[in-house]
Amino acid sequence: MTLTGNQYEIGAGPYGAVVTEQGATLRALTHDGRPLILSHGPDELAPAAAGQLLAPWPNRVDRGRYEFGGEAYQLLINEGGRDNAIHGLIRHESWAIAEHEAHRVRLTYRLLGHSGYPFRLDLSAEYALDPEQGLTVRLSVRNAGSRPAPYGHGAHPYLTLGRPLDECDLTVPADRYLEVDDRAIPEPTARDVAGTPYDLREGRRLGATEIDNPYTGLRRDADGRAWVRLDDGTRSVALWADEAHPWLEIYTGDETPAGMRRMGVGAEPMTCPPNAFVTGTDLVTLEPGAEFGGSWGIVGG
Repeated sequence: MTLTGNQYEIGAGPYGAVVTEQGATLRALTHDGRPLILSHGPDELAPAAAGQLLAPWPNRVDRGRYEFGGEAYQLLINEGGRDNAIHGLIRHESWAIAEHEAHRVRLTYRLLGHSGYPFRLDLSAEYALDPEQGLTVRLSVRNAGSRPAPYGHGAHPYLTLGRPLDECDLTVPADRYLEVDDRAIPEPTARDVAGTPYDLREGRRLGATEIDNPYTGLRRDADGRAWVRLDDGTRSVALWADEAHPWLEIYTGDETPAGMRRMGVGAEPMTCPPNAFVTGTDLVTLEPGAEFGGSWGIVGG
């Protein structure tokens, strides 16, 4: 009887993972027994959103207030110190098991109407491991309600090599970023990373650099994937995001609990930037019956 519910283990070759009933959270991911993400115990709530899925919005909504379809809404505030609604509505809920094989697991959740979000969504999260390709995650949604719904999603893994970030090189293939204010709400227009501490396109030693910013203008490979890579000269771990995710939040963990502080980098694929419910930037409007989804993954070595 754990706080995070049932623990679903999967494995393939050198990879192993654990996904929890609570929030369909990626609690652990290893390669040859070494962690690729910051983990936590099955009887612990995910610290600093570690490994959680974020929907129907990622990151923050400024003071929880937004307008959609000519109506004004007020979300519950769950980041009290900054007066924001943060990380959506699904990350602490109980997800139902739909499929479980040795190398993959799929969970589902029906999001019914909430205060400030009177819409109905059916969600599916699939985690699959491959001995060569590592982890692939697909989050899908269907509007099961009677009215159009605003939607965005993200994920919150912390990539780690088991040593302080200050000693690692980080590569983020993004040409632009958003500055944020003291409440972590971004300005509306993206800036060029050139000549700033946020330019990580060629990869560099992080040192004491602190980052908690959204990135966009992502450079992609021939398969349409944008890759974030953490490297210590001996080992590396990389996260990729498909074209459904034009944004990445990069967070160096400077406000996380002491035991995990700056031991992993939040590499968060997002379908829209923070505060998209307010700005409308890359916000998805899901018509009744419409479906949407996107994939991301992690590879270690």
